[in-house]
Amino acid sequence: MLEVRPMAGALGAEIHGIDLSRDLAPEQVKTLRELLNEHEVIFFREQDISPARQHALASAFGPLQTHPAYATVEGFPAITILESTPEKPTKIEAWHSDMTFRAHPPMATFLKSVIIPERGGDTLWSSMTAAYEGLSNSMQSFLEGLSAVHDFSHGFKESLAEPGGRERLAEAVAANPPVVHPVIRTHPETGRKVIFVNSLFTTRIRELTAAESRATLDFLFQHVRTDEYTCRFQWRRHSIAIWDNRSTQHKPVNDYFPQHRRMERITVDGDRPY
Repeated sequence: MLEVRPMAGALGAEIHGIDLSRDLAPEQVKTLRELLNEHEVIFFREQDISPARQHALASAFGPLQTHPAYATVEGFPAITILESTPEKPTKIEAWHSDMTFRAHPPMATFLKSVIIPERGGDTLWSSMTAAYEGLSNSMQSFLEGLSAVHDFSHGFKESLAEPGGRERLAEAVAANPPVVHPVIRTHPETGRKVIFVNSLFTTRIRELTAAESRATLDFLFQHVRTDEYTCRFQWRRHSIAIWDNRSTQHKPVNDYFPQHRRMERITVDGDRPY
């Protein structure tokens, strides 16, 4: 019997009563997808699953994507390693949706905790559905029909500036030219409107002047992080988060350095935003 514990007003729920280490029946996958559509990000505790099981779980939701910029788990090229160590801390400060530099950004992301710091290292999520609904009717009307450029190289500009970084990522940049998505997209399963620009990858709004684009994007980047649209998850070992990449943004809380943190992530292919 599934138990669903909502976490915050806008999004997020902890799910209990399911063992993700076993093959899921089609009706279980359907239920999890319905919960994902409803809560936008769902969390599971005490799920000690192998890379093979994580791969199978994500595959039950659809075809998988790979990421051009990260190391991967041996034998599982679709599972990327997100790791910060005392010797090589990594830091992403920007609120973002995963891989919106793709023509078909991920439908969902499955993130598993492997090594968790003793203190800190939470992750924040924000509902782009709630953020859209929090806009005035006039602002919603203004944003409808606008389109924005999403650029892989913008999101990884710090890596490109590192010694050897440009050469290392040049192939990935060439394989991922800028793409254009609507500023406001329609969720293909719920039919609800969501804000679909993020500060990590979105560079400009095409229909506006440079100054107008910058002001509009700055407003939206600030708006989507409003507390009432967010939830916060405190990781423990063997925790799993699944989030709807079409209707959420997220951000790690970088308050744990120099402790060691390792997460393993896999993403499910999505459709072209409209």
